[in-house]
Amino acid sequence: MRHALLSPLLSLAVSALASCTLASPPSQPASPTPPRNVLDEHSHAEPKRARVVHVDLDLNLDFAAKRIAGYAELRIERPDPEAPLILDVKGLEIELITGSDGGIRPFQLGEEHDNLGGSLTIRLKPDDELVRIHYSTVPTSEALQWLSPEQTAGGKAPFLFSQGQSVLTRSWIPLQDSPGVRVTYTARVQAPDGLVPVMSADSSERLEDGSSMFRMTSPIPPYLIAIACGDLEFEAISERCGVWADPSIVASAAKELEDTESMIANAEKLFGPYRWGRYDLLILPPAFPFGGMENPCMTFATPTILAGDKSLVSLVAHELAHSWSGNLVTNATWSDFWLNEGSTVYFEARIMEEVFGAERAIMENQLSFNGLKRELEGTSERDSILHIDLKGRHPDDGFSGIPYNKGALFLRRLEEVFGRADFDRFLRAWFDGHAFQSVTTAEFVSFLGTELLAPKPELAAQVDVEKWIYGSGLPDTAPVVPSSALAQVDAELKTYSSGKSAAGELNTDGWVTGQWLHFLEGLPAELSMEAMSDLDATFGFTGNGNSEILCVWFRLSVKHGYAAADEKLEAFLARVGRAKFLIPLYTALVKVSPERARELYARMRPRYHAVAHANLDRIVGASESAE
Repeated sequence: MRHALLSPLLSLAVSALASCTLASPPSQPASPTPPRNVLDEHSHAEPKRARVVHVDLDLNLDFAAKRIAGYAELRIERPDPEAPLILDVKGLEIELITGSDGGIRPFQLGEEHDNLGGSLTIRLKPDDELVRIHYSTVPTSEALQWLSPEQTAGGKAPFLFSQGQSVLTRSWIPLQDSPGVRVTYTARVQAPDGLVPVMSADSSERLEDGSSMFRMTSPIPPYLIAIACGDLEFEAISERCGVWADPSIVASAAKELEDTESMIANAEKLFGPYRWGRYDLLILPPAFPFGGMENPCMTFATPTILAGDKSLVSLVAHELAHSWSGNLVTNATWSDFWLNEGSTVYFEARIMEEVFGAERAIMENQLSFNGLKRELEGTSERDSILHIDLKGRHPDDGFSGIPYNKGALFLRRLEEVFGRADFDRFLRAWFDGHAFQSVTTAEFVSFLGTELLAPKPELAAQVDVEKWIYGSGLPDTAPVVPSSALAQVDAELKTYSSGKSAAGELNTDGWVTGQWLHFLEGLPAELSMEAMSDLDATFGFTGNGNSEILCVWFRLSVKHGYAAADEKLEAFLARVGRAKFLIPLYTALVKVSPERARELYARMRPRYHAVAHANLDRIVGASESAE
């Protein structure tokens, strides 16, 4: 059923929210992960001494001031009754802190650092079981992006969204911002009239005062607490999933994503029940820096996945897979990030195979493998290790294709050696046995040894676990299944590269996005203006509506000086904030014309999220671009 936003706008919209996002509890009781002897280099907190287990938020969204103000009430466990409560904060304005009895508690703010912010140390009384922190965010909060109406699809209302991964939640909520500290939460949110708030929660309701109440009853790491608010409308796909989007695109988005329910059902057949109640997708404005963010119950997704032909919906399979690998079982530290992403890329391929067939999964696997090989050529040895050393570094320094694709290849190697049936049983046991917990690489290796390797030592000898996880580069045993669809492209590329055929003579009938990407990546290293013009005239690359294809084409256009694409390139950079596209395009621009890159980035930077700034400032030059 489609829920239209009519007058009074907020009343009907939040009523729709309550009916569409209200969910039954998880399929089994959940409790926060017990304290572990795990040092998180990227958190000031000391959860072994005093640990946050639940958060109650009461928040007012002020779009004019670009601030969120209110309080966070933290329920705590105190293994050490003498210890203070230490939280992570970044740029927050702390007004007042009270304890269980309502009395004021003294606090101290530590010096803030660029990467990790600072500490908030609260002196507790012996009987304190909770503290209430009255605070507000600042307009420059790195987790929050406040967009003008012009930056949205409909252009009628402003928009707000949060992005907490990896360590940005501390810039809008004072808490222990570590993936090893799981919490449940509630949030009462007051939004301006006419705007609809949504959150990563398993239930919601409209309150009598016009605010919205959200509840997450399963313990999640803080980076998965997410909020968005804007001119939103909902359209259902099934009883448990649907799409939130700007009214101007919600119908087309729901049509593009209509296979989501089938993906959920097939994922459940593979690795157990979906335990989060609803699975909805929120299509964000283009400024969103990622392809998707796996916030529980509501994936935040870039509009660049809406290609019109379902060719990019593997991103949905990826974010859905995180409902098991990443959300249900989470990396305890960011050095264990491959546990989240490697498992998810593997699981994504299995979902795609079930829904769209083996050939599409094989093609996308090979494309990922090809991309990994290209990335490894420019990656240092220390950054090509799955269990990456991030001591003294920002956790985002470990965000690359390595944990994603090398991690998935490791799991495919295990499947190849032990057989799919046994490997599926292993993964199902892993998810079931560690549900709602945060785990380390060492715990995974131990479980792998006990449950899969030890029973069959002759097979275990074929998998060098140490080399895969702690070694650099890619082992020679990495499994690759050739794609017949990409072999067709290779045949045409060979003909084209030999000069025997012009672009118009190539047999490209029926090619899908993956094939076109493989074609563009495989073009000769040197292309004349005539060749670029011929390719563009024949295949219409510059005017293509597929963002993945556009990104590769624009990169080639910059490299070869194809000025005919400049106008569309600049429009693309102004419209899209996805780091996956911005990083290679600005990298290409810097190589060819640093001055042009700086000029473009200076104009476009205010449109991009802080997550994108972190990388682009280094690529383009922080001092010049920030002026």
